[in-house]
Amino acid sequence: MTNLGGKAELFQSLHGGDEPLTLVNAWDVASALLVEEAGGRAVATTSAGVAWSLGAPDGDRLNRDRALDLVARVAAAVRVPVTADIESGFASRAEGVGETVRGVIEAGAVGVNIEDTLRDGSAPLRPVEEQCDRIAAAREAAEAAGIPLYINARVDVYLRAAGDPADRLGVAAERAAAYLAAGASGVFVPGVVDPETVSALVKAIPAPLNILAGPGAPTIAELGALGVARVSVGSSVAQAAYGLVRGAARELLTSGTYTTLDQPFGFGELNALLDG
Repeated sequence: MTNLGGKAELFQSLHGGDEPLTLVNAWDVASALLVEEAGGRAVATTSAGVAWSLGAPDGDRLNRDRALDLVARVAAAVRVPVTADIESGFASRAEGVGETVRGVIEAGAVGVNIEDTLRDGSAPLRPVEEQCDRIAAAREAAEAAGIPLYINARVDVYLRAAGDPADRLGVAAERAAAYLAAGASGVFVPGVVDPETVSALVKAIPAPLNILAGPGAPTIAELGALGVARVSVGSSVAQAAYGLVRGAARELLTSGTYTTLDQPFGFGELNALLDG
């Protein structure tokens, strides 16, 4: 566990630099290697991309063992730290989240995202106390393993458009404070990119803030200037890749032409990347 502990400490330190930790989310070994090759200081998985690549929809629908197997493959393939998006923890109860985190650490990852979205239809967000129990179980499992796991607690009040828009900043701050007290390392607030709100979140949350970015969002440098510590892109890269597949398939099967394939990734280059 010594090497893994070192990676965990390195990953923690990446959240306190002069510029945001930029994570280009991967969904398989090849995409993870490409992120590392491009200069990624760490690799984050995307739960949606992983689920899609394994034939399942996103949203707590993927079997935990299959998800952890993918994390293990990615962690074994790259040299940089790996953080895993584990959705709601692949478990209905807090104890199960702890089991998932033990599996994540055994797979070689040093960070996790845990979201507070609730998908049983009763409410958009899981009750705060229940989510705190799940985060505490994750922290307990990490401490038992002797690994300073980075727990990125996702607050989905903006993503799920929960409650009155005027109250969302306050709700996000309250949830963030509770999750940090339960053992979270940082806070992830997807669904918001406007500078005024991002700046307010940075001021309201006494921990590294992760923002989900993409087309239309401020640049990485601009988010860094607002005080954002971590920027990720979620499923966007996987969606772009699958969009290319759909475009190529439609072109080939309708017009019979190949313009979508004009700029392929070199066969030998990709093969060499996976050959180590």
